[in-house]
Amino acid sequence: MNILIIEDEIKLATLLADYLRQAMYQVTMVHDGNEALEVFQSVQPDLVLLDLMLPGKDGLTICREIRQQSDVPVVMVTAKVEEIDRLLGLELGADDYICKPFSPREVVARVKAILRRVERLQQPQAAAEETSLQLNVDKLQASICGQPLDLTAIEFQLLQTLSQEPGRVFSRDQLMDYIYRDHRVVSDRTVDSHVKKLRKKMSEAAPHQEWIYSVYGVGYKYEGD
Repeated sequence: MNILIIEDEIKLATLLADYLRQAMYQVTMVHDGNEALEVFQSVQPDLVLLDLMLPGKDGLTICREIRQQSDVPVVMVTAKVEEIDRLLGLELGADDYICKPFSPREVVARVKAILRRVERLQQPQAAAEETSLQLNVDKLQASICGQPLDLTAIEFQLLQTLSQEPGRVFSRDQLMDYIYRDHRVVSDRTVDSHVKKLRKKMSEAAPHQEWIYSVYGVGYKYEGD
């Protein structure tokens, strides 16, 4: 699979390319926004890592142009964490965000997860159902790949909340409001602890699948199915 990196910081682009190549991906790089669309059309990549701030055309313009001709996954890479940029990017069709500074290993993990999701969507429905999440709200029971998850009531409510809107980023405050209906006072660390335990149980049932992602400075999102 070929990853297109559109990033004007050459050292950063090269570092990402090295990590992606170690993960057995082919990599193409472009450092000028004005050249990005031409390279995209020539390469026909499987995924695009797109910096928001570029010389020439900016990342949002390039994302819009890509979406006019392709559904290829686009991951925005940005140092701008304002909510308006996140919302605008999503409206233009970005599939995910990675905020600078970041770990190259995190980028590779995100790339793998998104490409796995795309692959599952292209599979026959029966095959896709084998890896789907199943929730029984009446019994507060959940399973993955047919494997039951031994969840507490809070963990079930957390998973139900996140999985109802795949891709949506929930802040910690929003999650606390959903899972603590009695409005008790709890800290951000309490939510983080529940997410950590939930991730562990899900990874034990499906060790090669990533389900819940941290969004730097905001909260969490579900992208399992």
